[in-house]
Amino acid sequence: MAIHFNHTILLARDSKTSADFLADMLGLPAPRRWGPFYMVTTDNDANLDYMDTEDEIVRQHYAFLVGDGEFEAIFNRIRERNLRYWADPGQRKPSETNDHDNGRGVYFEDPNGHLVEIITRAYGSGGWNP
Repeated sequence: MAIHFNHTILLARDSKTSADFLADMLGLPAPRRWGPFYMVTTDNDANLDYMDTEDEIVRQHYAFLVGDGEFEAIFNRIRERNLRYWADPGQRKPSETNDHDNGRGVYFEDPNGHLVEIITRAYGSGGWNP
């Protein structure tokens, strides 16, 4: 059997609001409820399962490979919502995108501070190496 990434759990203050945010930003179907989770499913059937917590939330990073059209639609939603965005994971290049591997990339935060990244080219696919 091949190995495929299946799911991860993201801690949230409000799992429904957080899952709705991610699904809306990425243009994915509405999250579905399963046990204590609100699940966002990507086109390759991987799930991001939001779960409520009262504990400290440790920031995590999630990157999504998208097409040029999807990038533009997501980036438009970022700007329409006046969300802060960056060209880099260290958030030292605000209000910029990157062009790594001859593609486009940008980072923004979800409601819990998790860092979401969208890229149009897989890293290393065009020879870029930081």
